[in-house]
Amino acid sequence: MSQIRPPKYVRQVLVTLLGRGYPAYLVGGCVRDMLLGVRPHDWDVCTGALPEEVLALFPGSRPTGMRHGTVTVVIGSRQVEVTTFRTEGGYADHRRPDMVSFVGDLAADLARRDFTMNAIALSAEGVIADPYGGVADIRRRLIRCVGVPAERFEEDALRMLRALRFSAKLGFDIDLITLDAIREKAPLAAYLAAERMRDELEKLLLSPAPETFFSVSDLGLLDTYLQCRLPASAGLEALGKLPRRRAERWTALCAVLERSGCIGSTEAFLTALRLDKRTIRACAEAVKMLRTPPPGTALDWKKLLRRYGVDTVSCAARCADALRGGDSYRELHAVLKSGECFSLRHLAVTGDDLAALGFKGRELGDMLNFLLDYVMEYPANNRREPLLLLASRDEE
Repeated sequence: MSQIRPPKYVRQVLVTLLGRGYPAYLVGGCVRDMLLGVRPHDWDVCTGALPEEVLALFPGSRPTGMRHGTVTVVIGSRQVEVTTFRTEGGYADHRRPDMVSFVGDLAADLARRDFTMNAIALSAEGVIADPYGGVADIRRRLIRCVGVPAERFEEDALRMLRALRFSAKLGFDIDLITLDAIREKAPLAAYLAAERMRDELEKLLLSPAPETFFSVSDLGLLDTYLQCRLPASAGLEALGKLPRRRAERWTALCAVLERSGCIGSTEAFLTALRLDKRTIRACAEAVKMLRTPPPGTALDWKKLLRRYGVDTVSCAARCADALRGGDSYRELHAVLKSGECFSLRHLAVTGDDLAALGFKGRELGDMLNFLLDYVMEYPANNRREPLLLLASRDEE
């Protein structure tokens, strides 16, 4: 067991429940992380107290999932998820239980969980409850289902994606029986809401091993969204060279998928996965840039910056370097560092300046764009006096 201890506010929740006679344990991901020597971001407690009893015991708490027994306990500015021991029955949609029954013992609660590494409980005194060998699996760096894998995936198809996401995040192998069950039950992924699929894929893409996306495709979990499965030679290893940022990772993935014929368009694929419109637009524009040769001059870079903006062009440049090599991002950075003008915002004259010369309406806009074209080509002349002289009207 690592030396990581739960913070005071978490211990307060455990001690308060125990003091009223309710069994209470840390459970799930926080215990797994502690065993790995990683400080958890979130703390989950399971207890024999009913949700109503938890609410009564902790004033100011929120009933965030009463049907499933979950209460968010608020201690100062911190939160702890407290869930009543439960069993589940019936999964008509292969995602959520049709029925939840609250029970009085920990063993029944741990039996419903997805993987052995998440089916470990820790008491306030530091005693571990590990009926499925999760501690040994963590030591072996192995992801293994609790019970029969096919049954776990029939209950909740998202668990298949979670297995691959945990593998990418933690660097664990997936046990062969579990992996075979994923391949067998992969068609059930079609029942998953696009938003849940998107969230798991994004976590995987932002992990240290985004190339694990190949296994998601190869196992058939994305057949609803892809025209074909990715070939082994697709080159997903390049994604790991990119910063762990949404735009870069999604853009590079979509560029690989388009190149491999797996999707018809980035926009359609990301829309189907319910990404936000801003990200969809930025990724689609960046992938469009990646279809063409990299800019050869500073002026070419400035034209792209003018059209697409700094964030999108920077994203495309980083992806170009990762996917096909080169120094695109360094060249772009040099252009940005130069301070040369590529947008109306940095032009040395404004619309008000041109209005004072008698320009208005469309004519004013056309002149601003003419001046911007001019200073992009002749950056040293981005000064008020020469630009006003250039814009001055011919005498009639």
